[in-house]
Amino acid sequence: MSTIAAIIVATFSIIGARKLAMRPTGLQNFIEWVMDFSRYIITSNMAWDKGGRFIALAYTLLFYIFVANMLGIPFELATDTDHYVLWNSPTSDPVLTLTMAGFVIILTHIYGFKIRGAKEYFADYFRPSPILFPFKIIEEVSNFLTLGLRLFGNIFAKELVTIMIVTLAFAAPLGFFLAWIPLAPWLAFSIFLGALQAFIFAMLSMVYMAHKVESH
Repeated sequence: MSTIAAIIVATFSIIGARKLAMRPTGLQNFIEWVMDFSRYIITSNMAWDKGGRFIALAYTLLFYIFVANMLGIPFELATDTDHYVLWNSPTSDPVLTLTMAGFVIILTHIYGFKIRGAKEYFADYFRPSPILFPFKIIEEVSNFLTLGLRLFGNIFAKELVTIMIVTLAFAAPLGFFLAWIPLAPWLAFSIFLGALQAFIFAMLSMVYMAHKVESH
């Protein structure tokens, strides 16, 4: 499912940027809107002279997580025997969300070391007092866990509630028709939730990056 999400993002991005025009229309207009929104996320947290290099990262995180969150909304598929999931939102798996969180945290350290140099980079762990060093280490671990688990928890809960509502549809003769009463607004809320979580993940990624590449 993560591969399918990546293919969708790559396909839309390539097609949208294939024939660039000064007056964008259609898919190019959408891609430019996502790029502008990614630029806003970056400039909200750091100066553009340093943050501009992360535009591709912010765009990819925002677009990819949104698509991944949306995949499980129309339908979900699983086998009857062992309940192996064939189709759902890949971000409902903690392995994927924690892997992406770890990838982001590692990148913040790499660019923090590269941009600011070793002396300034390591000095931040002892500012404004050396006694804060163990707390700074705890902060690094908590940033990794909260970034990944927040996304996983929200999307997993979204899909769990969806499954519960659909299960109720087969519990009574008229359940299939009555289930649409709670299901329709819940799916609408799920779209909002998926978009919000994509924004939060991308925003926090740039917040953590800003803390490493700029002096605070």
